[in-house]
Amino acid sequence: MSGAPTAASSGNHSLHLPTPTLDAESQSLLQSISAQGGYAYARMAALAVAGDQSAAEAARDMAWEQLHSGPWHSVLPVWRDAYSMACLHVAKFHFAAGEFGEALGALDMGLIMGGMLLRKDLHDSVVLVSSEARKKGKSGLEASGDFKGEKLVPEAPVDVNEVLKILPLRSLTCGRVEKRSDLSLEGTPVVITNCMAHWPARTKWNHLDYLTSVAGNRTVPVEVGKNYLCSDWKQELVTFSKFLERIRTNTSTPVEPTYLAQHPLDDICIPDYCFVGGGELQSLNAWFGPAGTVTPLHHDPHHNILAQVVGKKYIRLYPSSLQDELYPYSETMLCNSSQVDLDNIDKNEFPKAAELEFMDCILEEGEMLYIPPKWWHYVRSLTVSFSVSFWWSNEAESSDS
Repeated sequence: MSGAPTAASSGNHSLHLPTPTLDAESQSLLQSISAQGGYAYARMAALAVAGDQSAAEAARDMAWEQLHSGPWHSVLPVWRDAYSMACLHVAKFHFAAGEFGEALGALDMGLIMGGMLLRKDLHDSVVLVSSEARKKGKSGLEASGDFKGEKLVPEAPVDVNEVLKILPLRSLTCGRVEKRSDLSLEGTPVVITNCMAHWPARTKWNHLDYLTSVAGNRTVPVEVGKNYLCSDWKQELVTFSKFLERIRTNTSTPVEPTYLAQHPLDDICIPDYCFVGGGELQSLNAWFGPAGTVTPLHHDPHHNILAQVVGKKYIRLYPSSLQDELYPYSETMLCNSSQVDLDNIDKNEFPKAAELEFMDCILEEGEMLYIPPKWWHYVRSLTVSFSVSFWWSNEAESSDS
């Protein structure tokens, strides 16, 4: 790709990360930071540019403190950009020294916690550092596609009788989601078959050695706990290799699963359906976790395709017309989530919910599920599972909003 960044030299101590946006915006950003009282940060940033690694790390620490000075929504955007800037400076030093893991760690933190101004520099730097790291690793796996190591999920059919023991009551007894070879946006869920065979992810993401080789040093946000509605739920930042080890050794349990949620990855293709009728992609995210991971009953505002790359999932769906019967939370932040726990319905508190009609399915590897806007859905992983979701809005919806 002609626009891809390249390292200045193959000699480790002269490797250089190009950061065109940072170079163009640096002075203006430092003035904005100083205007918010960040004079010490500006001094450290200037020293970092002059070659002082400890100053770069000090600037990053200062910006980190500002990010944690109060509620996230109250943090000034300029400090998020300041954190991105410092992460880029730190990454430059590690990259020049051939410390690719440390460079990726700094860049990932900039992507996760930083602002939007320098996001392209951060992303392009990740691509470059990852490429150099793979060269250093001298692994032929990615090029050959010859993966003989441990698989995340062995090929095996679903034992429906066993699955029913762990699913909510009445599962697979109501309307089953129709399977088709293509999609028409008719307002009802559809399972789309035979649509992902060309994805590189279909042959790669089930292999631990491949995932470790291409993303093991990446820092990712993971969710720990039963689900986001539970009091013990929390988020952690870990390396992808550590996350994979938790999955491989089953140290992540259904009681306290670790789940990689809403994180972008490569090796997939955006379905053409997302652009039909002037559609515009709103979000693309990966979902990776152990068997027993549950996403509680909720709805989303956009058209949604859930693509099952590795493993199997059970999904139950209710139309948007049943909102009142599903008892959504009154709080603004949770108004798209139901108070009803489908795994243990309290019929006294939620009498309307128990006997509602629904649609459901077991989503197999290589299948996509189309979920219309505002349809309520509950998701349970039946195996270790790697999925990708695509949210999009069509032209008419975009103009109405």
